[in-house]
Amino acid sequence: MTQRVLTTESGAPVADNQNSATAGVGGPILLQDGHLLEKLARFNRERIPERVVHARGSGAYGYFEVTDDVTGFTRADFLSEVGRRTETFIRFSTVADSLGGADAVRDPRGFALKFYTDEGNYDLVGNNTPVFFIKDPIKFPDFIHSQKRDPFTGRQEPDNVWDFWAHAPEATHQVTWLMGDRGIPASYRHMNGYGSHTYQWTNAAGEAFFVKYHFKTNQGVRSLSAGQAAELVGKDASSHQTDLLQAIERGMNPSWTLHVQVMPAADAADYRFNPFDLTKVWPHSDYPLQRVGRLVLDRNPDNVFAEVEQAAFSPNNFVPGIGPSPDKMLQGRLFAYADAHRYRLGVNHTQLPVNAPRTAVVDNYGRDGLHATRHGARHDKNYEPNSYAGPAQTGAAHSAPLAVQGWTGTHQAPAHAKDDDFFQAGELYRLMSDDEKGRLIANIAGSLSQVTRDDVIEKNLAHFHAADAEYGKRVEEAVHALRED
Repeated sequence: MTQRVLTTESGAPVADNQNSATAGVGGPILLQDGHLLEKLARFNRERIPERVVHARGSGAYGYFEVTDDVTGFTRADFLSEVGRRTETFIRFSTVADSLGGADAVRDPRGFALKFYTDEGNYDLVGNNTPVFFIKDPIKFPDFIHSQKRDPFTGRQEPDNVWDFWAHAPEATHQVTWLMGDRGIPASYRHMNGYGSHTYQWTNAAGEAFFVKYHFKTNQGVRSLSAGQAAELVGKDASSHQTDLLQAIERGMNPSWTLHVQVMPAADAADYRFNPFDLTKVWPHSDYPLQRVGRLVLDRNPDNVFAEVEQAAFSPNNFVPGIGPSPDKMLQGRLFAYADAHRYRLGVNHTQLPVNAPRTAVVDNYGRDGLHATRHGARHDKNYEPNSYAGPAQTGAAHSAPLAVQGWTGTHQAPAHAKDDDFFQAGELYRLMSDDEKGRLIANIAGSLSQVTRDDVIEKNLAHFHAADAEYGKRVEEAVHALRED
């Protein structure tokens, strides 16, 4: 076997990688030791800015296989034929903590999926919960600030967490999810994934439908109690990463079955609550789950930094047949996600191998920028329109246009019959068994009782009372009991 030769970044062979060049034996180091300078300078720059949210993550490659005909709802090519497979990459993540945080914590989990389709990459960015804490993107920076480490104490503070929720009654539904039994997944393999947002599908006839994605784990849902999670964190802070890596290495390839809820676009205007509100679910009795296909993960990344840390997902990456809805949180994320990657990875992050399309050809007039590796053919023009043989637009929209009603420019939310912030939180509570309710109450009270301001506690208690009278009473009693101890 031929011995590999150590080289500099420019490809020159390295004579000595163990000793710096000095002015005589034992003398000071020489500035002319280019390999030393390059090695130290490169080492200083090996870390890039971590994600502000979803910093701690794990990923894997796999495929999506269509099992059911959905061509009546969408003309997306990768969904056009039963049996068709599309390569995918997924990134699971926690939300609030930093890159060095633990996996087994009470926190929503990111469920970001990239489909490498023949018509370009399609990114579906969701969570392991079907709802979220807020419904308007203007609140998102404040929400994340409240959940992150306090600038003075350097810790995640219950005062901050619950103070924000006290002023965001729409968070009550997601708080009920988070504090319930599914708040700490046993592993990434044992949790569901949801698109969470409402998206639009458009079929070949131009008919529009609004859809919600549900990835149901085929391993079964398994979660941890607070005590089990604390014990696991002490044994292996990277427990979810370890589990996913080892399962795939052993050939125990995890899988999920994708279902969608489909709402004809005409139903949206008169639905009893705003169907584009991210803090609410569509009852399955109104729009049943319809099976689409299965997602299988079968290959681990070769390099976590290159492929997981540099993986870039943007909900603005659509393909023909799939588009956005008027969901305000989704509309904000159409900008924010891609902008975060341009900051972290540079304007040419889409040219990195994990982000680059597999089969689709990228051909546009974008040029230059940091780390540019793609360029047009010799003599290609970098403007459009032109009189030469450059790429031309198709004129075909990916999805149907969204209807706009009334005056534009208002900040006022539309009113629907069931648009209160507490109804679905109460419905979720009433679906739980007695044991589940008991654990939910204990989790909420254990956290809320640590808050130092009485008014913040009272505001949050009012939310639980509004969701369900029993729910509120039990939380209130449990919080007061803990504060009196």
